[in-house]
Parts: sequence; C-alpha cells; structure tokens
Amino acid sequence: MPRHHNKGSASGGSQRQLRVGETVRHAVADILSQGNVHDPDLEGHIITVPEVRMSPDLKLATIYVMPLGGRDTDIVLAALDRNKKFLRGEIAHRVNLKFAPELRFRVDERFDEAERIEKLLRTPAVQRDLAPDSDDK
Repeated sequence: MPRHHNKGSASGGSQRQLRVGETVRHAVADILSQGNVHDPDLEGHIITVPEVRMSPDLKLATIYVMPLGGRDTDIVLAALDRNKKFLRGEIAHRVNLKFAPELRFRVDERFDEAERIEKLLRTPAVQRDLAPDSDDK
C-alpha cells in the first residue's frame, strides 16, 4: 500500500516541519532572551520570535522576528544577519537535527496587518455597514 505524505498544508507545512520549526523557534527565543548574542545593536532590544518556517528538507529556517514596539527593525535584522553563524551553531547544539539549518531572518508583519484591518473596521463607512438597520421593522 502506498504511503501518502502530507506535502504541505495551508497551515504552513507538514507536521514534521511544524514541529521542528517550533523547536527552532524556542531555541532562538531562548538564545535572544538570555542575551547570548553580543552585538551592540541588539542590546536594549527585546525581540519576539512569533514563528519559524522550515523548508521541506529542514535545511532552511525562515525566522520571523519583531522588536518590541516595532522600532529599529532594520537595525535588528542587520544585527541578526551579522550573527547568523553564531546563532546557527547555538541552534545546532540545542536542536537534534542531522543538519543545522541555514537561517534567514524576516520582520513579522502580522502585527502591522492586524492594525491595518483594525483601523479599517473603525472607519465610519464600515461602522455604518455593520450597524443594525433601523428600518427593518
């Protein structure tokens, strides 16, 4: 009987990709919260790691980050890119994988998108459309 593999779903990948991504996310969050990365541009920044997406072969990790308050995102991304080799080594020690994944850092834009939608919902035109009609009696 043939085995059917989940080649990726709308939720972001196979169970294995999701599990490994979550493990890598915890490792990166721990490394950053403990202050193990010694870079002047990262000092004084609290960085949230909301998601890590793994490639199907688990050799590439796309790490989504957001500095607290959403400020200095370019500076933080540049600092993380500079320290990519150190972070990869730390992840290799903490996560039991055959290969340490290459790291790619991206800004998590979900917070900005949620704020944009919230502002749209508060506009007078949308509020008027959402209000119950008074002439339906």
